[in-house]
Amino acid sequence: MTIDLRGITSKPAFHELVKRELGFPEWYAVGWASWDAFWDCIVAVVQMPPQLTFTNWQEFEQTCPKDMGILRQVMHDYEEYKPGYHMNLA
Repeated sequence: MTIDLRGITSKPAFHELVKRELGFPEWYAVGWASWDAFWDCIVAVVQMPPQLTFTNWQEFEQTCPKDMGILRQVMHDYEEYKPGYHMNLA
């Protein structure tokens, strides 16, 4: 599965996009965006695809470097937590 981050320039926009694309529950990212809730959803709430690729992530990294750093760490931790499942940047 591929999620295109083109035009995503804020943390709330990122969380709304992944909510829609990955089928997160309705309560996710309502009025706020939490990396803890993102983690909970990808490891315990939704059925994740074996391969998830984020494309066109550079603008998000430029406008939200702290959040991009958190996303990179989540991606690393996710692969250790769920062997056989992968997230990457392309």
